[in-house]
Amino acid sequence: MPAPYEIRAGGDVKNKKHSMADLKLRRLNELNSRLKEDLERPRIKVSEASMSLIQYCQNTKDFMVPSLWGQVDKREDPYAPQQPQGCCAVM
Repeated sequence: MPAPYEIRAGGDVKNKKHSMADLKLRRLNELNSRLKEDLERPRIKVSEASMSLIQYCQNTKDFMVPSLWGQVDKREDPYAPQQPQGCCAVM
């Protein structure tokens, strides 16, 4: 009569657990390296960034806001429809 329970070798289970642990460790190491890169990134204060943005907006002419900057000459406006160059069009 065969034994009701067979004893299996636990190698498969141990290998799977070991590979899962390796995978988790690799993911944690990748996350750790990304966080270290974030820490090394140069930072500026929000107040400095805001002032820089305000100065840029005040000094840079925006063709899409004519109410603030006035009407733009068609030659200067990059969003104006372009006139065909030359004297003829071949169809």
